[in-house]
This record gives sequence, C-alpha cells and structure tokens, in this order.
Amino acid sequence: MDIGRLRSDTPGCARVAHLNNAGAALPPRPVINAVTEHFALENTIGGYEAAELNAPAIERFYDAVARLIGAGADEIAYVENATRAWDMAFYAIPFTEGDRILTTMSEYSSNAIAYQQVAAAKGVSVEVVPNEADGTLSLDALESELAKGDVRLVSLNHVPTHNGLVNPAAEVGRLCREHGVLYLLDACQSVGQLSLDVREIGCDMLSATGRKFLRGPRGTGFLYVRRQIVPTLEPPLLDLHAATWKAPGGFEMREDARRFENWERYVAGQIGLGVAADYAADLGIADIEARARELAARLRAELSARPKTTVLDKGERPSGIVTFTVDGHDPAEIKDAARKRDINVNVANPIAHGYDPHAVPAAVRASVHYYNTEEELDRFLSVLP
Repeated sequence: MDIGRLRSDTPGCARVAHLNNAGAALPPRPVINAVTEHFALENTIGGYEAAELNAPAIERFYDAVARLIGAGADEIAYVENATRAWDMAFYAIPFTEGDRILTTMSEYSSNAIAYQQVAAAKGVSVEVVPNEADGTLSLDALESELAKGDVRLVSLNHVPTHNGLVNPAAEVGRLCREHGVLYLLDACQSVGQLSLDVREIGCDMLSATGRKFLRGPRGTGFLYVRRQIVPTLEPPLLDLHAATWKAPGGFEMREDARRFENWERYVAGQIGLGVAADYAADLGIADIEARARELAARLRAELSARPKTTVLDKGERPSGIVTFTVDGHDPAEIKDAARKRDINVNVANPIAHGYDPHAVPAAVRASVHYYNTEEELDRFLSVLP
C-alpha cells in the first residue's frame, strides 16, 4: 500500500492530521470529483437532466456496494444515512405480541429507542444479552436465549462507537441460521475498515453509512436486505419509487431492496458513494484492515505506557477505534487542544450506549485509517498531558 500516493489523493491530509475517521473520514479525490462534477452538472443543465445523463454512474452504485460486501445488486438500497437504513429494515419487520428482540450491551442508543418504541406499541420484549469478560457478546448466552424460543430478531452492533471492540458477527450469524431467526447487523463502523462478506456473516439485513471508514460523502448510506426475505418485509414508508400505484386504491411494492428507498435523494452523494465503494474494494479491504489495526495497535501501546492514561478498548482484536482517558483531564479539553494543532479527534459519549453499565463518563476517541501515518500519531501524542 503506497501511503504517500494515497495521501496525495486525499486533499485534506495536507491540512490536518485526521484521527476522527469513526466520525467522518477524509474523502479521496475521486469521490470529491464525482460529487462536485455532478453537482456542477445539476447547476448547469438541471437536476432531472443531470440524473438522466449520469444514469450509468447512479446505477453503478448498486454494483459497487454489492461487490464490496459480497451481495447482489438487487439486495442493495441507497438510503440517506445509516440510522435511516437501520430504521427502514427494523420497522419493516412484522413484530407481534410476545416476540423477543435480542441485542447487546454495546448497542447504539438510537437503535435502543426504536426497540422501546416497538415494545410499547406491539408488546414485544427487548432483552440484552450479556458480554464476555473482554466486552464482546457472549455466544453461549446468546445460544441459551435463542433456545428459549419466540425470538423474532437478533440485532447486533458490529463495532461500537465508544471502544475498539469487534463483535463476533459471523458466529452470531451461524446461531441465527440454526434457530431460524432474523439477524440485523449494524455495520456503521465496520464497513470500509474491516473485511466483511454478508454471505459469510449470514446476516439478513445490514445497515451502513458512507461518511465514516468508507470515505464517502456525508448524508449517504445503504441497506442490504437478503433477497429471500425482501418479500416478507413491508417498509414503514413507501412512495412511487418503492411501490407502484394500482387503481383503484391498491399498490404493489418493488420486488428488490429498492422498496426501502424513496425517489428523492442526494444524487451526487449516491454517485460519490459508489465511487468510494469501488475505491475501497480496489485497494483491498484486507490491506485496509491490516494497516488500520497496525496503526491502532501502535497508538494503544504508546498510550498504555503513560502512567496517567487508561486505554478503554476491549476485545481480542480491536478495530481502528482507540478510546482512552487521562487522569485529571476532561476529554473535551484534549480534543480542543488537539484541534488547535490541526489534529482531529472526538469525544465518545456514554449516552450513545445506554445499555452498557460499564461505560465511562466520557473518553477521547482517536480513530485511525490507512491513510494516517506514524508521524501523525506522534504529533497527537505530543499534545497529550
């Protein structure tokens, strides 16, 4: 991997040391060009006309994302962000009274709110499966809960935003298949930094964003839905793109995953996200993952050697997300000090993970990606108290 070339392909690298890839990564030049060129075309000839002219690039998005995650193009929907993608899948599930939803202690609170809303409306129960000592989901506990029956959905957060752990997605998929249970994977923080194949994982649905490790435009995301279950799911919102009007008073939903889309969209963003997916696949996700893990391991080692610093990351093979605290210093203080030196990090807020009783009040989150350098890590370390 030619880091120098990749950095020269990333204009932002000349301005900042960007260690906030779990928030929004710096886009590469091909993504920037794809978005700005389509936007300029819209301004020149009109939005509808630009979409017609760039129809092949719009359609390319589906093939690019499918290639990246090992899916079929008919199983991909373009959605405006990861949360909406996840919502469109979750609220399409026909829950009935007595159903059980199994989730994790590391679950994102936005998803947890949806669980509680459906629980109140439909009489389902929401149950949090315990963790192993390393913070990952306990597969033994999950199997025990599945054996009790009545589980309609297992919903897993692949990589939480507040520490570096990676949950055992493929092992969860195996258990769900054995018990005939739907499996929804939130891959918001894993797509673009970890090797991921939906067939190997065995998930029925997967949601992801464009702006994080995939390095796509902000305001973009996608949803994967396994083609065999598409007919069983009715999206909570439909329009004349997702369905066809059948007079008098009827409608017919699309047969592919695009039933989860709506007609109006950020077209330049969709094109850019397709380019970002191709960019990542062409580089090789395995190489991307290896580079990010290498940088993250180096940063954790340096932080762990500091007497007043506590590294909070969990799991046997943590991701590119590094979280830590420094005794006597507010994480926001460290974030601001770094920003003054043109170094971007973020603060992990425990309110985002309400099911986790062990979450610390707040932590510094430095999330590395393959285009970061060892020198940037050293610059960041030099800022720390």
